[in-house]
Amino acid sequence: MTDMTSAAAPRHWFYAIPLLGWIARDIAHGDEDTIYYALVIVLTALVLIFKTWGLAGITMVCLAAVPLVFLTLILITLGK
Repeated sequence: MTDMTSAAAPRHWFYAIPLLGWIARDIAHGDEDTIYYALVIVLTALVLIFKTWGLAGITMVCLAAVPLVFLTLILITLGK
């Protein structure tokens, strides 16, 4: 009997997150079209947020994205 764990793809900590890890693993190792499906899902979630909570929901999404944008700007400034 062979050991199957050594032949498996390396596992990252992000893959352990239940829903997001599955999507990230599928984008990284799946078909080329998977990224487009993920973008459609995100766009649909934004539309549903706007339909449910209106402008306050979109404001909360933008507020949650501020640290990611700051980190991106810092990494661009550092040249990474």
